[in-house]
Amino acid sequence: MPILTLHLVEGRHSPEDIRAVVAACADAYANELNSPMDRVRAFVRFHDPALTFVAGAFVDDVDAPAGHPADPTAPFFEFIVLKGRPLAQRQNLLATFTDLVVSHLNVRRELVRGRAIEVDPQDWGIGGTPASTMRASEIAARAAAGVPQ
Repeated sequence: MPILTLHLVEGRHSPEDIRAVVAACADAYANELNSPMDRVRAFVRFHDPALTFVAGAFVDDVDAPAGHPADPTAPFFEFIVLKGRPLAQRQNLLATFTDLVVSHLNVRRELVRGRAIEVDPQDWGIGGTPASTMRASEIAARAAAGVPQ
């Protein structure tokens, strides 16, 4: 179920830096949630700098390198977890993803935004079957062992 989407301004970061941050985030996601890596999905969506408005300006109207105080590049990320995951896990992921975005993409921390989205297991499909059905035994085993969902 772990799904992460990074929203980035097109042309502001090298493909190598983007690949590095995606891989680091996927690894952090799997570790934090105790999830097998084969369940993790990470996507990157690019946004046109001429149509991206950040901190009072369109990104393409500001000529400043990444990390410069005038650089309006403001990555946004969102990730999905099944409802029932502890608040501490969601907050750890918000902090970790922010740290990774800042370090790999050389952007200003105060401009990075993130969002945790909780989805009820009955509203999440795995191969067309609700997660509440597909993962019922796994969820029950975690609960019995006192492991966070």
